[in-house]
Amino acid sequence: MKKNISMSDLLPFIEEAFSRNTTFKIPITGTSMNPYLVQGRDFVFIEKPRLPLEIGDIPLYRRDDGAFVLHRIVGKNENGYIMCGDNQFLLEKNITDKHIIGVVCAFCRDGKTFGVTDADYIKYKNKYVENVKKRYPIRRLRYNLYRLRNGK
Repeated sequence: MKKNISMSDLLPFIEEAFSRNTTFKIPITGTSMNPYLVQGRDFVFIEKPRLPLEIGDIPLYRRDDGAFVLHRIVGKNENGYIMCGDNQFLLEKNITDKHIIGVVCAFCRDGKTFGVTDADYIKYKNKYVENVKKRYPIRRLRYNLYRLRNGK
């Protein structure tokens, strides 16, 4: 029988892996990083972060409310990082280094591992970061149209 383990329960193991200079592999949950990372198909390898992080990096971080999130850095400001899931349009601001647990260094899809330095991934990442500001109005419009059609 498969048992779900919470990220809070995994945190000590992740920290132990980092203390040994190794990575930690976790499955993707949720749809916020679609289409590149898909729940039930993909895993990510998390490594100890080298701070400060760069635009395009995908950190694992913990929000002030305790939620664990894996989103991409799409910008920076004086208050910290600006994050957004690849499948989302709302920006999350003011994520600081104190929130960061680790950063994605590789992906595993169908048993094959890809690094964040692979050319195809870099092309995807650059396109995503470049278009994040253009995506917001389009996705917001689609979202509002969906709500109107469905009476929400």
